[in-house]
Amino acid sequence: MSFLLGIDIGTSGTKTVLFDEYGNTIASSVAEYPLYQPYIGWAEQDPEDWWMATCSTIKQVLSKSGIDAAEIKGIGLSGQMHGAVLLDKEYKVLRKSIIWCDQRSFDECRQITSLVGSGKLIEITANPALTGFTASKILWVRNNEPDIYEKVNKILLPKDYIRYKLTGEFATEVSDASGMQLMDIPGRKWSDTVLEKLQIDKSMLGKLYESQEVSGKVNKKASELTGLKEGTLVVGGAGDQAAGAIGNGIVKPGVVSSTIGTSGVVFAFSENVSIDPLGRVHTFCHAAPNTWHIMGVTQGAGLSLKWFRDNFCIEEKRTAELMKIDPYILMDKEAEKSEPGCNGLIYLPYLMGERTPHLDPNAKGVFFGLSAKHEKQDMIRAVMEGVVYSLKDCLEIIKEMGVNVSEVRASGGGGKSPLWRQMQADILDAEITTINSSEGPALGVALLAGVGAGVYSNLNEACDAAIKVNGRQPSDIELTKKYNKFYNIYKSLYGSLKKDFIELSAALSN
Repeated sequence: MSFLLGIDIGTSGTKTVLFDEYGNTIASSVAEYPLYQPYIGWAEQDPEDWWMATCSTIKQVLSKSGIDAAEIKGIGLSGQMHGAVLLDKEYKVLRKSIIWCDQRSFDECRQITSLVGSGKLIEITANPALTGFTASKILWVRNNEPDIYEKVNKILLPKDYIRYKLTGEFATEVSDASGMQLMDIPGRKWSDTVLEKLQIDKSMLGKLYESQEVSGKVNKKASELTGLKEGTLVVGGAGDQAAGAIGNGIVKPGVVSSTIGTSGVVFAFSENVSIDPLGRVHTFCHAAPNTWHIMGVTQGAGLSLKWFRDNFCIEEKRTAELMKIDPYILMDKEAEKSEPGCNGLIYLPYLMGERTPHLDPNAKGVFFGLSAKHEKQDMIRAVMEGVVYSLKDCLEIIKEMGVNVSEVRASGGGGKSPLWRQMQADILDAEITTINSSEGPALGVALLAGVGAGVYSNLNEACDAAIKVNGRQPSDIELTKKYNKFYNIYKSLYGSLKKDFIELSAALSN
């Protein structure tokens, strides 16, 4: 029996999972760490927190499983995308990483667009300049912290910093690197044109691999810190969304994933490069070799419900602790008491600005239609429905681009909620399926590691061995009609408030 290790460096914590070659979970461990928000719209994390979490979870998984580390044939790395880890010549971290949901680099996005040209930028990188992407974060440091930037020797993504700590190699792979906005997406390589225009030296970037290729081996120091066997293969891995898609079996046309994690993502497979000229959705290289994917992203999906839980559901958290259950279970039960449509209460999930379809860092969260009739249960349900409305925004654009959608697979923390899955079925007007594993990104990169280590001959074989559909939730036609009325109002609210969002941001900055 072969074993594979998947390590997912997320925003709230790092999860390490050990699988057998059939995709069965043998042992798992999670370690959390803080998110720093010194100003509104800023978001940073300490890369050393990621490394400590990686070491501790690997050791715990090895201890729980009882297997010999030599039986692990390969390691895959998944990670939150877009974060900028800056290292000096001694390979020490220069500052906290500015991560994916940070919105400070609006001016740098305009600078990138001016330097490269809006049309050329979309032609090469398949996306307009966004505050979420790594390139604008790099320029922000150069513009605002020149004393730090002049010391920069290497620029890595979050998971690729963990790769360096495990192997000593400076490397990345095409799916995660696609979100740096420094790649030629159709050519699956670094873009000399963009790097030259932005005056970023290619030597600062890691070697670029396909996701299933071996990128290094566990070195002696990492072996001593983690308990892994020295020489264990580490493959390219994938950005968290592509990794989650592999873990969901999104490796063929027609099958789309809907993921509610901290952010919300609708992810569609594409055999060819397909680019939205308006830049409302992202086109990136997929972790499946020589394929691409189209991805719509809403910034504050699970983040919205977590925000509500932490600020307004103290009683639920205390009760859940006594009952030794997840507080979201109690919140689901409350939300079930509210009618679909929440008696006219609509939530806009723009707590961290928005990406699809608005590309607006100034957007803010909104409860619209609030009245004295509404109770906490309505607000919880409104948050959940608002997140799904934002996912519908994403799916509608993907359909506009000619992508066939025959099946939607739910995943992420939100995919574990039967109520949230049913909302997705009814609002998206699609059958929602679930698979036998809920490990998503960790499973996806473990399967990539299996291909790289020769456990499987190719990725399709790996997915067939490990992934099976085990649940289906059809939509309710009458509820779909009802939700469509509220969705049309939801869509119009952003346009009504856009100018107000700008004025509010200006007032906050003065």
